[in-house]
Amino acid sequence: MINYNNKRFRPISSSENSETTSDTIFVYKQNGNILTSTYKGENIIEGHLIGLVDNNGVINMRYHQINKNNELMSGVCVSKPEIDSNGKITLHESWEWTSGDKSKGTSVLAEI
Repeated sequence: MINYNNKRFRPISSSENSETTSDTIFVYKQNGNILTSTYKGENIIEGHLIGLVDNNGVINMRYHQINKNNELMSGVCVSKPEIDSNGKITLHESWEWTSGDKSKGTSVLAEI
């Protein structure tokens, strides 16, 4: 199992319907297979996620956030890790809003 504790990530690409930008920073904490994160950025005033990490490092998570329009948004996401040649983690995410227009999207996050 990958240990994400104290790792920080930033989006390097994301679908148009995402609220994250390149300045959104995710700070991960992990205890056993339970993962949590706080995050914020240009479009997100405050965000949190909670998830479970499987033996392959795949994260099944739920997230909620307050955006810059003062709207409460929520969604679900599956995040698949790739270990780069430099040992850093890249996360390939497939997600879906459970609020708003309930659209789907993808994102790629890089460890910083």
